[in-house]
Amino acid sequence: MTVIALASAFSFSTVFAPVLVAVSTLTKVNVVNAANRPTTMSMNGMVTTPHYLASQAALDILRQGGNAVDASIAAASTLAVVYPHMNSIGGDNFWLIYNAKTRELKALNASGRSGQKATIDFYQAKGYTKIPSRGYLAANTVPGAVSGWGEAYKYAQQSIGNSLPWSKLFDSAISYGENGFPVTPSQNYWTKTNIDEKDKEFRNLQRFQGFKQTYLKSNGQSYQAGEVFKQPQLAKTLKAISEKGAAEFYKGDIAQNIIKDLEANGGILTLEDFASHTADWVEPISADYRKYKAYNFPPNTQGMASLSILNILNNFDLKKIGEGTVDYYHTIVEATKLAFADRDKYLSDPSFVNIPLDTLLSKKHGRDLAARINMRVAVKEAKLLDPKGDTVWLGVVDKDGNAVSLIQSIYHDYGAGIVAANTGVLLQNRGSFFSLDPKHVNHLEPRKRTFHTLNPAMLFQDGKPYLVYGTMGGEGQPQTQAALVTRIVDFGFSVQDAIEAPRWLQGRTWGASSNDLKIEGRVPPTVVKGLIQRGHPVKVVDNYTDTMGHAGAILIEPATNIKFGGADPRGDGAAVGY
Repeated sequence: MTVIALASAFSFSTVFAPVLVAVSTLTKVNVVNAANRPTTMSMNGMVTTPHYLASQAALDILRQGGNAVDASIAAASTLAVVYPHMNSIGGDNFWLIYNAKTRELKALNASGRSGQKATIDFYQAKGYTKIPSRGYLAANTVPGAVSGWGEAYKYAQQSIGNSLPWSKLFDSAISYGENGFPVTPSQNYWTKTNIDEKDKEFRNLQRFQGFKQTYLKSNGQSYQAGEVFKQPQLAKTLKAISEKGAAEFYKGDIAQNIIKDLEANGGILTLEDFASHTADWVEPISADYRKYKAYNFPPNTQGMASLSILNILNNFDLKKIGEGTVDYYHTIVEATKLAFADRDKYLSDPSFVNIPLDTLLSKKHGRDLAARINMRVAVKEAKLLDPKGDTVWLGVVDKDGNAVSLIQSIYHDYGAGIVAANTGVLLQNRGSFFSLDPKHVNHLEPRKRTFHTLNPAMLFQDGKPYLVYGTMGGEGQPQTQAALVTRIVDFGFSVQDAIEAPRWLQGRTWGASSNDLKIEGRVPPTVVKGLIQRGHPVKVVDNYTDTMGHAGAILIEPATNIKFGGADPRGDGAAVGY
């Protein structure tokens, strides 16, 4: 896949060869690579997002005295405007929120349920064996993102304090919608990719009038990098939300307009589906890793898989194995396969199925799975792993120690491809992940949440956040999370160097008939050869390719409370602090 990266990343041509240096007697030994960006440091607040304008919007809120939740809403709403190919207010989000006052970690599930008319019979009667990936029938779940903003804000206002006025949080998003912003290379690339007329079913999104009017110029071409892109209808929608609250999206004129467009084009969501939607507080799940406790999101997300990988790796001496070696990559890839096998057997909406999380995340199960890894031979997978998942992850830590790990998504790039008339709202296609096989654990049923790849993460030390981290990238999320944690915890990498180090992705590319192990080209040829000899179907890809997702992280040094932030050069992001 073509590299999408910031201009500052274009000079990265050297093979990753870290040099160990002592940064502070208070911290672990950090890895410094002179070719990489420096890690951002601050004494007060820290923000990292995959777009620099969103990072600035969040930092502005922190500087005005707002809390971490306030800043996250500002960043998330701004991202919905300036990174439209990756997320939208027509998508879902999931929150991990640490309250420094109560020392409590809260999890908020703001994913939407399928509509009351969404049944297997409905799709099969129309001749479908699978739910369409694009179009009005792909938009079969209620967008949950705005409800997440509203519920998180209400909690923070009541329990955390220092909340700015709700309307203030949308100033940047509304301004960029009305006045425009320079298009990134990423947006340009994914827009051009999605107007491929050769791919009649999945791409070719200009066949949808709302997409064409919103994201293309009058001549039908995509906006070029650096050209100003405006979204006045979306700005109007965001202004209504800022003035009337999140409920306006589900019970007001916005909902009316979305449903009117869906009904006129054969969609199945109803006003009742929107009005009955709720974001729900759930219990975070956790697993020990070394001296830390890793927290993640419970089902319906694959957070269980992210934790399972760490639970398996806890049984290996990675320091002895060595970072960047054949054994390092092999061990994590094989642990990923085992964790994904459990995930695929059980994961769906826990309101509909029983998921034995205590067993799956137990130390005994981690030991049992670790014992199944053959260090000389790779296990071949039967199930195809689809690494799709166009998403944004962002992290915020404020001056008081409150922390947010937030992930927001529309599933595929540009979601369903549907922009509801008179709203500017791009609708997600997350519901296309449901199966139409009634025996499948994640089969379609009315009012059901689908299997979600999204999972925000935090790593705790002594009962407080030590690392706030996450990434976009579907199947790649648990794999990249494992890369970040092992490189920071086991090998002392700095936050930025952990993000920039060569990554891998076990899975397939859209349309491929088999899995492969994609490895960035900076991995030494001897390591690639060693993996091939063990049976891994290695495919070497571009350096800093966004196939590997856009990761971010914030590390809070316990002794000094200094925050260390990093952003991914594979995206357009920035870590900023004050």
